[in-house]
Amino acid sequence: MISKVTSKGQVTLPVKARKRLGIRPGTKLEFVVKDNDRLELIVISESVKSLKGILPKPKATVSLSDMEKAIRAGASKSVK
Repeated sequence: MISKVTSKGQVTLPVKARKRLGIRPGTKLEFVVKDNDRLELIVISESVKSLKGILPKPKATVSLSDMEKAIRAGASKSVK
């Protein structure tokens, strides 16, 4: 696939490449120049929302006051 650079430094990505990589308007791309003078294009499509469910649910819930107590207990041990 070949594309041409405009006078403004813009490049139109071929439709085939956009479809294959899931690139839509607003998709962020990272460009990395490699040692061998090649340009690597990385699609940045992950959002924080995509991380939902990555960790298993805890077996038991912990209240905020219990968390604060545990933090204080851990902090007091590290001070000694």
